[in-house]
Amino acid sequence: MKLNFKQYIALASMLFGLFFGAGNLIFPALMGQMAGSASPAAMAGFIATGVGLPLLGIVAFGLSRSSGLMEMASRVSRGYGLFFTCALYLTIGPLFAIPRTATVSFSVGIEALIPGSSQIWLLVFSLAFFAAVLFFSLRPGKILTTVGRVINPLFLASLGVLLVTAMLNPLADISTIAPSGAYESQSFLTGFLEGYNTVDALASLAFGIIVVNVIKDLGVTDPKSIAMDTIKAGIFSSIIMAVIYVGITVVGAQSRGVYDIAPNGGIALSLIAQHYFGSFGGILLAVTITLACLKTAIGLVTSCSQMFTELFPKSMSYKYWAILFSLVSFAIANFGLNAITTWSLPVLMFLYPLAIILILLNICGGLFNYSPIVFGWTTWFTFAAAILDLIRSLPGFATEALGLNGFIAAVGNFLPFFNIGMGWVIPSLVGFAIGFVLYRKNK
Repeated sequence: MKLNFKQYIALASMLFGLFFGAGNLIFPALMGQMAGSASPAAMAGFIATGVGLPLLGIVAFGLSRSSGLMEMASRVSRGYGLFFTCALYLTIGPLFAIPRTATVSFSVGIEALIPGSSQIWLLVFSLAFFAAVLFFSLRPGKILTTVGRVINPLFLASLGVLLVTAMLNPLADISTIAPSGAYESQSFLTGFLEGYNTVDALASLAFGIIVVNVIKDLGVTDPKSIAMDTIKAGIFSSIIMAVIYVGITVVGAQSRGVYDIAPNGGIALSLIAQHYFGSFGGILLAVTITLACLKTAIGLVTSCSQMFTELFPKSMSYKYWAILFSLVSFAIANFGLNAITTWSLPVLMFLYPLAIILILLNICGGLFNYSPIVFGWTTWFTFAAAILDLIRSLPGFATEALGLNGFIAAVGNFLPFFNIGMGWVIPSLVGFAIGFVLYRKNK
């Protein structure tokens, strides 16, 4: 059986909806404000990690015909596969990404509209938010309809109203806006690293199993057809994401004609919405942000619950994993956005290099027959460097308390690209070279 055009569109819409959360809105908006005339180069870097890497993750899933992240990562070793799978799913799940969907939607879309103590309202909002997330997550078989055909079109419609209005009535010519901060000299690289914050490359390794299961539910059984349908859905959703990223970045850059650089992208979007629509703009943004967060949270709870049910089949059923992850996410969300953001960055700097290497190895695995030797040497060299990137990204008070500042400075003096957050590149290449030589020698 082959999918028809409408099914491809629904599948791509679902995948886009799972990927595109509130972080995907606020980070390019602030990037546009800061990059100004350097926005084209910054957008190229951001799209490389915010769109290119998630697409490669979906492609790796299709080409390697893996049944899940566990199978992909276990090509290093079974122990590593279990460690990396759990670490990735917990990061994009209940420890960071899922709680962030509630705190971002509250901070950006809701908090400005309500009176009184924000902590109490955050408790009330997050309770209602995760009740809705759990309701839809307990119906994983309907995720194509829930996200792809209902929530995502509503989100795109509300976002489209804001972007089209702003593009037709620009506040400034972005060529006249001077870039600021790191965008003055390293616009592409800064945009590249900013794309890490979307967490989409990590999510692509988790959402792959959802896409495959939905394709199977639509009646496709041939492994080759499933692989090609997965890749096509990834390409379609990536195009949608790239177009929206460009629009948000441009609108953010244009806003500098009236507003100064905002403390974060959420405030920038709020100012833009209020400029064009007045008080209604706040309501429009609240609806847009909440819908963006809701659909992403549903996808994350669904994928995490499915994966832990497979990893630990004798522990709990899917239903109880979904309830547990929703409750943990609810609890962590009430620590607030700043706490979540502060501690998520070091974890992302550790996991992203490992995810990138895993994606590339699975795409190119046919060249060396998916040899564990190549997977192992490349991954463990990357692992060691990723730990250094994690240490470098710890909050300042943590590195000072642990006496790590001198160590970080010393590592920066001998490890290339370490000071710009890319210290894993050279070790990964060295590990791959060693592994490939050993593979050829054994062969």
